[in-house]
Amino acid sequence: MTTFDPEKFEDKYVHYMDELQTAYHDAYQHFHGRYDSSLLRAIDRQVLDGSEPFYEGDGEFRVELPENPRERVGDLSVSDERFDDVLREFTEQIEVELRRVFGFEEE
Repeated sequence: MTTFDPEKFEDKYVHYMDELQTAYHDAYQHFHGRYDSSLLRAIDRQVLDGSEPFYEGDGEFRVELPENPRERVGDLSVSDERFDDVLREFTEQIEVELRRVFGFEEE
């Protein structure tokens, strides 16, 4: 477990790149086999690659998504509602993984 410093998180890509990659990877793995792989890959590569994690304080993280996430994935054969549901769950899981990676939540 990495010792977390909120001030260092402001420059997270310098200080915490490995931890961020672990959190995003573990969130992806959490859904692997539960949802269509093409949907997961599209969200991961075309939406979440433009997302930005923020530390909110008190062990809480928030993942800010880029504008128009549905448009970023192009022509996927899933309903907008299904896309939004999976994206919301994926984003929430990343926040859970960030808390876990930085020791705010037990595994």
